[in-house]
Amino acid sequence: MTVALLMIDVQRSFTARDYWDEGHVASWARAQRALLDLARARGVPVVRIYHLAPGSGGPFDPAMGLIRPLEGFEDAADVVFEKCVHNAFTDTGLETWLRARQITRLWVSGIRTEQCCETTTRVASDLGFDVDFVSEATLTFPMQRLGRTWSADEIRARTELVLEGRFARIVDVASLASE
Repeated sequence: MTVALLMIDVQRSFTARDYWDEGHVASWARAQRALLDLARARGVPVVRIYHLAPGSGGPFDPAMGLIRPLEGFEDAADVVFEKCVHNAFTDTGLETWLRARQITRLWVSGIRTEQCCETTTRVASDLGFDVDFVSEATLTFPMQRLGRTWSADEIRARTELVLEGRFARIVDVASLASE
């Protein structure tokens, strides 16, 4: 089984969002770095995926200059794809690239846990890929709804709950390193 690391939306655009909180970033950044280093050590291809919102005038608009690697993650990727939707497959060429290399297993990581990382995981599973959702290497932030604040840990736990055994295997970097 050939594997690839997906680094989803690890881009500077997020630093311009009002919910960006360095307090949530530190532990994720350590895990994301460890996963990236593990991939490099094992010869696992690194796939960088950027989210774009052309013409929006916001931080995901290429004209704003923030569609570039997040500081600390400027490492060269084996391939880069750009997406304008929540999953990394629609209209990107990612599936074709993976299949041409006979890649059947994906390590999913990046920003945001419950949005682009989860959605990409669901689509990848539906397309027949084996997915390892490296939860500690996904980042999210607290969200509010109906007067309640959902913590980043609650959002991550919910994502793990709905993905585990249905769409992905929930793993951490240490478990991948020990395989």
